[in-house]
Amino acid sequence: MARLAARAAASAVLTGALFVAGPALAQSTPPESDVRFSFHKVEDGFLRLDGRNGQVSLCQHRPAGWSCETVPDERAALESEIARLQNSNAALKKDLLARGLPLPEPSRPEPGATGKAPELKLPSQADIDRVMSFVEKVWRRLIEMMGQVQKDMSGKT
Repeated sequence: MARLAARAAASAVLTGALFVAGPALAQSTPPESDVRFSFHKVEDGFLRLDGRNGQVSLCQHRPAGWSCETVPDERAALESEIARLQNSNAALKKDLLARGLPLPEPSRPEPGATGKAPELKLPSQADIDRVMSFVEKVWRRLIEMMGQVQKDMSGKT
């Protein structure tokens, strides 16, 4: 569990670092530079950034020595999921057409519709009075019940 938390923390640190340093990392390494890896200290080891392909690994000291495991690339996972959903959508459309059913119309906003959020309708004073009356009745009933329980308990002792 701690290992999973460490990976999540490392991924979060890396994501933040890449977000901040994105433009700098997007620039290609000068050909005369022979520095391939850069290391950044994290809680339980080091993050290793490959300067050639941008791959990130979490390096940790283990009983057998140091080992580095690739940090999962969330962007690649999202792109993979998008591709899977697009393929699934295409297969469903093909299935509908094969059955002779029409494809559903894509939902689009009305041309004159604005993006305003719906307004909240506040209760009227009559609604508030009705609710307060109900709450008062429930409260009185609860107090009466507690008084009855108290009488019953004092009668038994």
